[in-house]
Amino acid sequence: MNKEGGFRKRKHDNMQPRNRKEEKESKVNPSSPVLLSFKSFQKELDAKHDKYERLVKLSRDITIESKRTIFLLHRVTSVSDIEELLSESETRFGDIRQKIQQIAQELIGEDMCQFHRAFSPGLQEYVEAVSFQHFIRTRSLISLEEINGHLVFTPKKEQAQNSEDSALSDSQDEKQKQELLCLQVTPTDYLLGIADLTGELMRMCITSVGNGDIETPFEVSQFLRAIYDGFTYIGNTGPYEVSKKLYTLKQSLGKVEDACYTLTVRGSEIPKHMLADVLSTKTSMIEQEEGM
Repeated sequence: MNKEGGFRKRKHDNMQPRNRKEEKESKVNPSSPVLLSFKSFQKELDAKHDKYERLVKLSRDITIESKRTIFLLHRVTSVSDIEELLSESETRFGDIRQKIQQIAQELIGEDMCQFHRAFSPGLQEYVEAVSFQHFIRTRSLISLEEINGHLVFTPKKEQAQNSEDSALSDSQDEKQKQELLCLQVTPTDYLLGIADLTGELMRMCITSVGNGDIETPFEVSQFLRAIYDGFTYIGNTGPYEVSKKLYTLKQSLGKVEDACYTLTVRGSEIPKHMLADVLSTKTSMIEQEEGM
């Protein structure tokens, strides 16, 4: 209260009503350069987020199809016609590469580094599946250049070409070369995919023993040892994800070497139909000891 016995006006009593503020905001010039700039920024960010979500969805589809192809390739230890199995897997790889082509189309005119995290898991799973098929066929490691060689796509040509002049000019040839789509697997994605391959080879090793195949475990053991030696050269100097998977790679190598040791020392004592059970039991015991 003041000296005259009246009440002081509070600060919010002098504030303008809300409807007056809204009237002032409505008087903002829509053609203001600042407002137009922010609207353009909004459209650009929305387009970027939408593209990112589309790439994530394509990556998930590639991951799912690659896992299904890996499950198909694991049947190689139990089927008689391996070539038929490999041809079926090649058909599935064709469908996967169509998804990768869609990613390449989304990245036209874009910086791949901005969207790499969106589709990187799918490429890693694709590398794992392709390298698994390559090992089954050749018993060797597929190179990064060979993987990227299959990821160069040509645009679909128009079917209506009935003119007699089929020769193209130099400018048209250069234009077609520029229209080639490609999505190159990075060295990091390649290494991560190969690191995951070791787990699939370990499973194939145990399964092959159950089917009476004694040679495959020793081939897999030599192959995994070579991969492990290569990863040790990288060590902690490479990306964090690569060094993190080195521990899992070492575990897979240890399980395969333990299986080879069991086959060498006790292979003649244990019947062939019981070898797989013995190896799987030892593998589960090792996992429990390691706290997996």
